[in-house]
Amino acid sequence: MPELPDIVVYIEALGTRILGETLARVRIASPFLLRSVTPPLERVEGKKVVKLRRMGKRICIGVDDDLWLVLHLMIAGRLHWKKPGTKVSPPRGLAAFDFRKGTLLWTEAGSKKRASLHVVDGVEGLSQLDPGGLEVLQADLEQFTAALTSANHTLKRALTDPRLFSGIGNAYSDEILFEARLSPLALTQKLKPQEIERLYQAVRRSLNDWVDRLRKETGDAFPEKVTAFRSGMAVHGRYKEICPRCGAKIQRIRYASNETNYCPSCQTGGRLLADRALSRLLREDWPKTPEEMDMLTRGDRTK
Repeated sequence: MPELPDIVVYIEALGTRILGETLARVRIASPFLLRSVTPPLERVEGKKVVKLRRMGKRICIGVDDDLWLVLHLMIAGRLHWKKPGTKVSPPRGLAAFDFRKGTLLWTEAGSKKRASLHVVDGVEGLSQLDPGGLEVLQADLEQFTAALTSANHTLKRALTDPRLFSGIGNAYSDEILFEARLSPLALTQKLKPQEIERLYQAVRRSLNDWVDRLRKETGDAFPEKVTAFRSGMAVHGRYKEICPRCGAKIQRIRYASNETNYCPSCQTGGRLLADRALSRLLREDWPKTPEEMDMLTRGDRTK
């Protein structure tokens, strides 16, 4: 799912292409995309784009008369800048926003159509879609601490909860926790003040660094390589690869359709965190260290 750095770069690219331009037409190809009926979609057509903003992981396009298009790309949604009148081709094509200079094409990979479009009226309409998470790049340490410790969650859950923090998801939370040298399963209300400050600095440093990286990577082009797995990442998506800091093997915790990646040497004192899927099978035989895990997996390969 595109997260804060990706959304920031998307909005900057949109700013140079559609800000001040008239939205001539919106073409919806997927019946599942539009999730609102009031105001009707037709009201935004023929109006000028006057504002662009990020709301969590959503892209908000403001037009005349204080109307807003709110785009939530979800996991597999992506935006593309194409020549005017580009065809929307289902099943990947969801919608097209036509401007004089080009067409903003919205696609979604896979069979599960989760992306959503809302048309809302004014700031009040926007607020109804806002999860309310703290904008960490604008918050001070005291505000960050209050949000983090408002409930006793694991760090992974807290960072990715849009009601607590705005724009952070599975990928960048892994990078933040690696930067902070903290376990994804550490409990928020049991952190020491110095650990909270270290996490606060890691959040700001990681997100700002990735915004800068993606800006340089994109340049004046439209961002087309938006992915949760980037070669410059330290741990996310790098299971069994070498930690760039200490040389240990990156490990993972799998749950549902996601996984958390971490370095046991840098983040958990050398201890493996139990993978739910495997630990249910192994129970008390679950390996406690990376070395034990290596012995276990080597044994499986020799059978």
